[in-house]
Amino acid sequence: MKNTTDYLKNVNDYQESNYRCNKCRDMMFIIQEDGTAKACECRSIRIAEDKLKASGVSEEFRKMRFENFDYSKSKETMLAYSKAKSYSKKFEELRVARQNSIIFCGQVGSGKTHLAMSIGNVLLDTGAGVIYMPYRSSITNLKQSITDEENYQREINIYKNAQVLMIDDLFKGRITESDINIIYEILDYRYFKNLPVIVTTEKSIGDLLEIDEAIGSRLYEMSKNYVAEIVGEKLNYRIYG
Repeated sequence: MKNTTDYLKNVNDYQESNYRCNKCRDMMFIIQEDGTAKACECRSIRIAEDKLKASGVSEEFRKMRFENFDYSKSKETMLAYSKAKSYSKKFEELRVARQNSIIFCGQVGSGKTHLAMSIGNVLLDTGAGVIYMPYRSSITNLKQSITDEENYQREINIYKNAQVLMIDDLFKGRITESDINIIYEILDYRYFKNLPVIVTTEKSIGDLLEIDEAIGSRLYEMSKNYVAEIVGEKLNYRIYG
């Protein structure tokens, strides 16, 4: 009997050691005593990881850290770096505030995405569920699914309900009325639910207001204390970094 008990214990120990989360055994839900299912703490992280993997940039994402960002290129870059670091450090108190978001505006190659992803990695490391939304590919996928209401709602709800949503290259390229409507739907929902966003864009706040006043004003109000504009420098971070 002892040998059987020891064997079963060893099997259970081995099985648990192969779960990423021993609390729910990777089911992402925990069954309560009353028979109801409760979402496990790991669920938002797993959803975030799956979305990152699906985006095709997960490895690149995880490599982008504050430690390997060169902020010495310009005064504006240094100020943007400082705001990004401050935001990541204060996130837990900021996330419940009205101004709980951050936006990086500036030219191609100025380091906006690296800084945004550095914040995302800090938050992921501390257990926050960050969903990465590469604007051009995501908006195309959403428009393609718009005729299938169930599929569209399932896809857009991922962005609407993420604990933290990172929109990379907002309004990059030609902008259609459909693009504006979809982004408005996402940001309006998050604005009223007080859910934070991390945004990178080549547009200025003024440009965003011209594209759509409701989107621009919501983004500005959500990130008023953390607007980092890297403009006017003859510098491409990707080339010279």
